[in-house]
Amino acid sequence: MIYCNQFGYTPTVKVLEDADDASDAKSYENILTAFIQAEAGDEEDLKGVEKKLVKNLKWAAGKNNTKRVMLHSFAHLSHSKASPEFTAELFQKAKERMENADYETFTTPFGYFLDLDMQAPGYSLARIFKSF
Repeated sequence: MIYCNQFGYTPTVKVLEDADDASDAKSYENILTAFIQAEAGDEEDLKGVEKKLVKNLKWAAGKNNTKRVMLHSFAHLSHSKASPEFTAELFQKAKERMENADYETFTTPFGYFLDLDMQAPGYSLARIFKSF
């Protein structure tokens, strides 16, 4: 997770054929950006993974004094990847839980490589790694 003073993206390459069309560049300020890798083993416990994810997002957002969160699929961290369908469902459920807790929650376009533009401050809690 990286807290960003500014986080923006532009969709560049569609990698999942059934992904929704996306071409618009977007930019956000004062936002915690979570680079999320769902793994194959996570598919056995959607509810548990979702609960841990939301707990960590709320904690990190609080440490960075923001109620804005970006969920970004970052399927590059491990050889063990969950299916795109599972990951999309995890993101949707986590987004709903965050919004029900009064967080503005966004997702980057799922199924795309993106050009990213980030401005992140240089203090320790602006960059947090969590594995579960």
